[in-house]
Amino acid sequence: MKHRGRHRRRRRGRALRASLAGTALALTAAATLISTSQAAGGKTPGGLSSVGSAAELRALRLKEDLTDRTALETLTTGMGGRVGVDEVLRSANHRMREQGDCFVTEKGVLPVTPKAARAYCWEAPDAVDDRWRPQSVTTSRDNKVIASGWTHAGTTAGEEGLARVAFVDASDPSDLKYRWVLLVVPQADGKGLKAVRSQLGGMAWYENKLIVTARNPQNSGYRDDSLFVFDLDRFLRADVTDSDAIGKVEGGFSAHHYRYVLPAVASYSPASGNACDARGNDGVPCLSSVSLDRTSTPPSVVANESFATGSGTAARVWRYDLDTVSDRAGLLGATGRQGEVEADEAYETKATGVRGVLSHDGDWYVSQAAAKQGRHGTVWRQDEDRARAASCTNGTSEHQSYACWGLHGGPLSYSPETGELWTLTAPIPERVLYAVKLSDVERALD
Repeated sequence: MKHRGRHRRRRRGRALRASLAGTALALTAAATLISTSQAAGGKTPGGLSSVGSAAELRALRLKEDLTDRTALETLTTGMGGRVGVDEVLRSANHRMREQGDCFVTEKGVLPVTPKAARAYCWEAPDAVDDRWRPQSVTTSRDNKVIASGWTHAGTTAGEEGLARVAFVDASDPSDLKYRWVLLVVPQADGKGLKAVRSQLGGMAWYENKLIVTARNPQNSGYRDDSLFVFDLDRFLRADVTDSDAIGKVEGGFSAHHYRYVLPAVASYSPASGNACDARGNDGVPCLSSVSLDRTSTPPSVVANESFATGSGTAARVWRYDLDTVSDRAGLLGATGRQGEVEADEAYETKATGVRGVLSHDGDWYVSQAAAKQGRHGTVWRQDEDRARAASCTNGTSEHQSYACWGLHGGPLSYSPETGELWTLTAPIPERVLYAVKLSDVERALD
């Protein structure tokens, strides 16, 4: 458990700095813990509990399946060769609204404390389209591109579970534009490609790879993968954009009216061969979201499962190391002949209703949905010792509340270039993409 040792050293450093600050600071911290446990906004989940037994860690093990290289190259050639994300962004044909142009209901989902550094709302048709559900967000390292994963939640025949990504040109913070791209899997059956039908609950962008959760809907015809990986240097152009079909058609390739597709280059499924089980935390977990930790060595992907708020079931959070070999950058660190991926470390959090997780500099940040509808959520910073969150009155003066984060808490993603913590919301008419400075989150904790 190399990460765990490193994190303990960082905690000891923080403890030393705290002790040098004097007894008053220690008393303040103790008072904060007491008031948190009695807070109207919900009890503290306390510290993380280590998951360390071999049997428990085996349940988190994944098996790598690389896309057939011949099928991938045949598809690439058939669709006229690969293009990069720059071409996709140059063709962006949708525009996001700045915070001032968002609806009142959209602005109402933003955090109470700390305030959002910036917020955007989707173009009007996407903001109110109940067939599609925004579920995940990540950014390029320089934060000039934002990717948001959406899943088709409608019942229209042929569209169930379709997965698409909005690639947002964020190079000008005052003028964000985006283009939709359909996610596909190359096929060696003459049709060339097949749509990914999956819930995109989380995303992580590392180097030229986009890693997404892949919990498939029932009767989708797919096995229950845990992750898909896409090569961001391999966008492909559809020839036919006026057809509902997905695959080879007269005139070339069609992608259900989308101009661009992004083919999977790898997938990861439970090594045990068992499907994930969302009923408890003692078997193969169903991945709810993922995010990237650049501060670990090596860089890693952290993941979480989720149970209903108030269920009392402790959710697991854990990490997989990323491969550092140049030709495998962005793939998970698989070992052995079977290409299995071990979880490097894992914990349980007593925060229920977990919607997203982030690990940064040895701390874990957990986005928790509110127990009651219409209430704001909470972002807890946890380690093995305790949990802390921003406090706010939320309109009352009688009780301290920790329901200070945005409504409809979603997945988390950190941008090192700007120091921003990104998230998004899904319900209509309250769909917002927003960022909060991680430094502001830290100050609010103190």
